[in-house]
Order: sequence, then C-alpha cells, then structure tokens
Amino acid sequence: MLVLCPFPRDTAAGQRLKYEPYFDDWRAQGWDIDVSPFCDRQLWRVLYQPGGIGAKVLGTVRGYARRLADLGRLRRYDLVYVYLWVTPLGPALFERLVLRLARAVVYDLEDNIVAGQEPRADNHPNPLVRWLKGAGKARVMVARADAVIVASPYLVGPARARNLARQVRCIPPSLDTDRICPVSCARAPGAHVVIGWTGTFSSRIYLDDIAGALRALARRVPFTLRVIGNFDYAIDGVACEVVRWSAAHEARDLQSLDIGIYPLRDDAWTRGKAGLKIIQYQAAGLPCVASHVPLSAVQLRDGESGFLVRDHAEWVDRLERLVRDADLRRRMGAAGRADAVALYSRSAIAPAYRAVLDLVATADA
Repeated sequence: MLVLCPFPRDTAAGQRLKYEPYFDDWRAQGWDIDVSPFCDRQLWRVLYQPGGIGAKVLGTVRGYARRLADLGRLRRYDLVYVYLWVTPLGPALFERLVLRLARAVVYDLEDNIVAGQEPRADNHPNPLVRWLKGAGKARVMVARADAVIVASPYLVGPARARNLARQVRCIPPSLDTDRICPVSCARAPGAHVVIGWTGTFSSRIYLDDIAGALRALARRVPFTLRVIGNFDYAIDGVACEVVRWSAAHEARDLQSLDIGIYPLRDDAWTRGKAGLKIIQYQAAGLPCVASHVPLSAVQLRDGESGFLVRDHAEWVDRLERLVRDADLRRRMGAAGRADAVALYSRSAIAPAYRAVLDLVATADA
C-alpha cells in the first residue's frame, strides 16, 4: 500500500486521529505500507507561520517533485490510499493521474470539502494554506475512487450519490482512550471552574458566536475560559487563558478542564464535521455543552452525558448549572467517557478500516 497524504506522520490532527494509528493493525493484516507526504518536515515547520515565502515555495516545489516520483511507482502497489488530496494547488491533474494509474484507490476525506464551503477560508493569514483544500479535487476523487471514507454520517448519502462504485463508509476519528482519559484532581479551594474550548483559527468563528453568552455567564458565576488552539483570544468581561495546542501536552491540557464546549452552526459545511471536540471532551471525562445540530445530537445524550442547546439563554443556563454543580459534572463526565470508549476508541474503530481494505482487496483480486 502507498499512502499519499498532505503532511508528515504524527503532525496534523486529521491524520493522527484518522488512519495513522492503524498502520500496525494493517501490517498485521498483511499490508506493507509506504507513506509519501506532500509536505516534508521542513515545509511543515514553516507552513502555518507568517512570512517565510521562500521556504514555502521551495517546500512546495519539493512536494511536487515527490509526487512526480510517486506517479512512476504507482503500479507497484496493490492499493493507493489518498487522504484529502494528492497535490494542494491547481486543478485535479495529479488526482486524475493517480486514479488512472493505480490498481485500486481508497479516498479518505474530512469535513465537507466536496462542497467547498469552509467558513472564512479567505481570511486565513497564510495565502498558501488558503489553497490547501480544493473542492474540485475532492469531487474527482469521490467520484472515481474504489472506496470512499467519510468522517460524518451526513456525508455518506452525498458521497455515495457521486461515487461510481457506490462504496462509501463512515469512519469517525478515534482516540487513544488510554492516553486521553479522566484525571482525579480536586480544584483548590476558591479556584474557578474551567470551561474549555479546543480548535484552530478557522473554527474560532463558532466560539465568537457565543461570546455574548459567556459574558452573561461571567456576570452570574465566576469561571475561567481556557482556549486551546493556535491563536490569541480574548472576550471582554470574561477571564480568558490561551494555551497553545501541542500534541505532547494534549491529554494534560484536556484534563485541566472541567467543562467542554462545542458551539457550532448548522449548515452544509458543519454537517460534514466529525464532532471531534465532543469525542475529546468525552474521552477526558468532561461534560460537554454543545449546539443542537444533527451530529451533536447523535454524539451527546442530552441531560446524561452533556447538554444540547439552541440559543443564548440555554447556553447560559446549562453552563451555569454545570459550573455550580460538581456532582453533575462528574456524572455527565463519566457517562461521556463510557460512550467515548465504546464508540471512538482505537479498538472500536479498527474493524471498520479493516472492512474497507478487505473490500477493495477482494474487488481487485
């Protein structure tokens, strides 16, 4: 198997939380695996930083040279596994070549990139990153791949309607639930309850949506908002802390929270999301308050593992209840933890990947 992916191994969250953890399991099935990322580690180190245009251009040239070499060896592999795209820029030329030359192709996508509706993509501070997701490339891959993997159940129907082989499977992200787990530590007397949100620059707009509710909450009960991400953030009238996301500290940072929040809008783009934040909060044993959108309603048991909310008043009310009631936080956190282990642990998800690989291998035999 040849894996064509955007980023080096163990770097990007989408790759780390989807297929990468299963390489050993696939090898146990008999697959030999080669991985070819478009970005090498030199490009990865500067890709999301401002400036450094020269290093980014050189890194992009190296990526295209690597892909040209990959085209020359595709026929040596029984299967090519493509995550997101083959190359980041321009039309779907390399994607079409891979589909033509490879014996079999599995295409793994996240979010609703086929719709090309990522919110505020034009506002990203890095001009190269604005080009990284191309809807045209995804449409070509979805249409012609031998099997397609989506992360949200709401993408199965649209993807199956496009896919000529009609082979589409939903496999959500998974977590190492032994590493991301609850921690028992009582708050120091007088310490504020910590409400946490984790995400990147592109999804901060959803946090902005509930800034008013958080300000209203701060007038009723003391709490600290901890933002785990890759950008600075503040809300007037709210005690905010910013923690720079790090893979090394991911589990510890989640364990430092008391409540997780997942604000979201209900639109075509968000219906393609996999609800990763909810999964992370649940794995860490945290109660979650989330916008009442279709996927959240599947992942959260309202009133048992968290709360689903529809408006400003419900955000304030449900968060206040959790801030004031430590026993309620513990009960909901335990219920969410049980769901995370049963549905989103590595052992729970591994068979779904095996089934897709078996399907393609059988069809190609």
